[in-house]
Amino acid sequence: MKTLVLVFHPNLSESRGNRYLVEEIKKHPDTTVHNVYASYPDEKIDVQTEHELVENHDRVIFQFPFYWYSAPPLLKKWLEEVIVYGWAFGTNGDKFQGKEVIVAVTTGVAEEDYTAKGDVTFTVAELLRPLEAAANFVSANYLPPFAVNGIGHKSDEELATIAKEYVRYVLNPEQTLNSVR
Repeated sequence: MKTLVLVFHPNLSESRGNRYLVEEIKKHPDTTVHNVYASYPDEKIDVQTEHELVENHDRVIFQFPFYWYSAPPLLKKWLEEVIVYGWAFGTNGDKFQGKEVIVAVTTGVAEEDYTAKGDVTFTVAELLRPLEAAANFVSANYLPPFAVNGIGHKSDEELATIAKEYVRYVLNPEQTLNSVR
């Protein structure tokens, strides 16, 4: 199965968590890593290129750091410009149909903060519902998200281990579903 990892990080070179995930996933064949911010520093998205990327892959990963409990602005713009009528939905709009979609996020706070009794009071999965709804709308198969919480408190060794878990999940979600952190 061919996997497309769409990375939405405005400064990936300065990221610890997302950079570890990207470096590990790049090692695997049948995986394309597309750094969207680096590709479009002016935020002018080449919709045809994005359509071709999605069409040539079976699984699409949206990877990003949580910004105020949401996605970075370029991901929202990407959704608005790429997921369009006649291509992703509506008449002849079936290009996402049946594709697997996974959201992978890094957060700055601890996992226990993303609970009903935690500081955030919502789970990561609950906060990602708009992306789940979008995937459902275009008849994609939305799979549980992969979240790395408390990224600033992780050692390099921990991040290396988590990156391997990420790859294992992204490439074989049906086999590793129960081991996602």
